[in-house]
Amino acid sequence: MTIVANTFTTYAAIGQREDLSDIIDNISPTDTPVYSAVKKSKANARFFEWQTDALATAANNAQLEGDDVAAFVAVTPTTRWGNYCQVSTKNFVISDTEEVVDKAGRKSEIAYQKAKKLKELKRDAEVALVQNGTNNAGSTTVARQTRGLAGWITQGSVGAGTGAFPVPSTNTAAVAGTARAFSEALVKAAMQTAYTAGGAPSMLVVRPSDKVIASTFTGNATRFEQADSGELNAAFTFYVTDFGRLKVVPDRFIDAAAYLLDLDHVSFKTLRNVEAKPLAKTGDAEKMLITWEYGLQMDNKDAHAQIRDLS
Repeated sequence: MTIVANTFTTYAAIGQREDLSDIIDNISPTDTPVYSAVKKSKANARFFEWQTDALATAANNAQLEGDDVAAFVAVTPTTRWGNYCQVSTKNFVISDTEEVVDKAGRKSEIAYQKAKKLKELKRDAEVALVQNGTNNAGSTTVARQTRGLAGWITQGSVGAGTGAFPVPSTNTAAVAGTARAFSEALVKAAMQTAYTAGGAPSMLVVRPSDKVIASTFTGNATRFEQADSGELNAAFTFYVTDFGRLKVVPDRFIDAAAYLLDLDHVSFKTLRNVEAKPLAKTGDAEKMLITWEYGLQMDNKDAHAQIRDLS
């Protein structure tokens, strides 16, 4: 088949209108399970501190009737801990022309970029909370850094060989050991460790691949059920252990670890709230700086457990 000679087609036509959707499709994940779950409170300095204490080991306390005190037991002082706030920023510069031209998918480029950068900041905070293994006091040439879960929790399980938990008192990061697969046995052991220490973890944060493994656990578990829905639910939502129920939550931003968190004993501290600040105009463009200053307060590190060195 051929077209009739001199048929005027779209290939030669001038002035066709552009067909550009007003939808900007972005599937980058914005869920931040740890940041969203932990308590929020206000910091009043770039270095914030708190104290922990513990009761004496329980023992069979049997004494003579009418006995006098011959010697007093020395008082054990509290333990003082601290962490630093870190500053996270995002910035952009938009020409004045770009701001006023007609655009698809957004009316204001400045507003669109601001909303996008705010989401990015929240993701960055999640990474800091779960991955930072040490803190840093900072200087005029070095950025401050808050210590995250990876550098606070000192019980649970590490890989064989050189594997070692972090040492918060000396700001020493964990040492990687032999990688091994995530398993139900590791979760049970870590939960028991935290419970024995006095904690009550309620949230198990895992990598997406380990969430799939968790759904194969054979122990007691509760699944979401929808009556008469015709759906077969193959994934666990809650895993019931001998020492409490864990909500199993996947987190796209954790590294080779899983965290059992007691949400009553960990806090997110904010020194400066998120703020979008226009910078001085020096030309034919608008400059924007977005800042957020925050840190992690591990109210009591022994209420939690972590499983490190996962393959």
